[in-house]
Amino acid sequence: MQLLNLQNLNISSEIERAVLEMGFEQLTPIQEQAIPVLLEGNDMIGQAQTGTGKTAAFGIPLLQNLDLDSRAVQALVLCPTRELAIQAATEIRKFAKYMHGAKILPIYGGQDITNQIRSLRAGCAIVVGTPGRVMDHLRRKTLKLNDIKTIVLDEADEMLNMGFREDIESILEQMPQEHQTALFSATMPQAILDITNRYQSDAIKVQVAAKELTIPLVKQYYYEVSGARKEDATSRLLDYYQPKRTLIFCNTKRMVDVLSENLKGRGYFSEGLHGDLSQAQRDRVMKAFRSGSTDILIATDVAARGLDVSGVEAVINYDVPQDIEYYVHRIGRTGRAGQSGRAFTLVVGREVFKVKDIEKACKTKIESRTLPSAVDLTNVKAKNVFQQVFDVLEKSELDNMQRIIEEKCNEEDCTALEIAAAFLKIHMGEKPQDIPVETYNKDKKRSQGQGERRSYGQRRTGEDKPYRRSGEGHRFEGKKSDGRSGEGRRYDGKKSEGRKYDGKKSEGRNDSGKSYAPRQGGDYKKSPTRDTIKRSNKYPKGE
Repeated sequence: MQLLNLQNLNISSEIERAVLEMGFEQLTPIQEQAIPVLLEGNDMIGQAQTGTGKTAAFGIPLLQNLDLDSRAVQALVLCPTRELAIQAATEIRKFAKYMHGAKILPIYGGQDITNQIRSLRAGCAIVVGTPGRVMDHLRRKTLKLNDIKTIVLDEADEMLNMGFREDIESILEQMPQEHQTALFSATMPQAILDITNRYQSDAIKVQVAAKELTIPLVKQYYYEVSGARKEDATSRLLDYYQPKRTLIFCNTKRMVDVLSENLKGRGYFSEGLHGDLSQAQRDRVMKAFRSGSTDILIATDVAARGLDVSGVEAVINYDVPQDIEYYVHRIGRTGRAGQSGRAFTLVVGREVFKVKDIEKACKTKIESRTLPSAVDLTNVKAKNVFQQVFDVLEKSELDNMQRIIEEKCNEEDCTALEIAAAFLKIHMGEKPQDIPVETYNKDKKRSQGQGERRSYGQRRTGEDKPYRRSGEGHRFEGKKSDGRSGEGRRYDGKKSEGRKYDGKKSEGRNDSGKSYAPRQGGDYKKSPTRDTIKRSNKYPKGE
């Protein structure tokens, strides 16, 4: 990985400002190779595994090449699912934060097409959509491709696997003669090669070798919380498990600084570590962590590279890493030399699908748990206090202390039990409050007309299969969305037929890979919505 050097990329100050503001520290291999190729206007074939930062790899060049004075659609990004379409559009918007006039519009099935038509007529620079819905707009002539400079096929192998070859080829056939085609795919089956040979010219191939990812023997858990309660959740885990040495990972330098200061304000001995620190500062922080004078180290992935500290009992992913490989490196900091270790990941909303992607890619199990309750925390604190008490009872002479308590009981007309309870309360502090559980409710999001997302490069043709995709230690990658219905449906009520690249037809298949049957009047039976993610309310204590 190369440290972030935006000056070498020749991108605008607006894009550079947005990227720096997001706190990224490095380019991923696919970004390092693909961005210069696309900026030069070349056709490109990008082959990379799940979670490698592909959205930024094509999103930044798309923005750089925009004519902000034009209201026409200048770039089209095709994604296999609405989740990924929403994810990609959201991420590109972040990079376009300071680019006035750079409107990015996601279009997908399951969303009111009238609103999409209205947005298209108002003008937008980049359209991110699913093949089925893009075809709907092309048939209605509400989407025009005359001014397209670049088309991106994201997760091309997945789109073919879902039966969208005919739609993709139809869209490519309608591209202007002079345009750039970028194709990203995890695999390169013959069907992909056929498309590249037919629709690309002198394409440059960019390939990132897939790595075998193995998970160390570490107990792994994830907790669904709201973004506003992540700090509370972190404190709860620290107080309940009381690890002697803890590593907390954040995706950006800014968050490292914020969290470090806030935890200090809560009474924890914490220090931050990131790329903006001088070598003297880094040495001071690491000396404190190794000696035990600081028991919590908050770091970015870049800063923690090569970090080797024994006795780390817990790793907390304050931010879900956007690269699966980073997850493996993070949790590998604990559970070394035959010692037990725990890894906790805080998940907000759709990030739950990223966890599913990690499980799939690494062939591991990350257990869903609820945070320890106020009662759980009170009990564990009391247990620790009593352990100290029993140690004193076993090792110390207490006759003089007993005499003092007897005198006070007589003076104040109270019992020894009441005094003991008061001492316990003083030691344990105020009663903790329960932290609300935040479970991502997919059905609720769908009813609000919002797409759900899949995780790092999530591939999904079934109901509950994870998806894919994937910062400092943060790849320029964003989040993905999930769930979809109604894609691939024609506005005239006829079934759209996709063809799988194995040569078989897939009739009536929407963009989520689900089939539907026609009703009278051209309406369709919709596939049932996916069940809301179920979570166990059990919390095995002491694990």
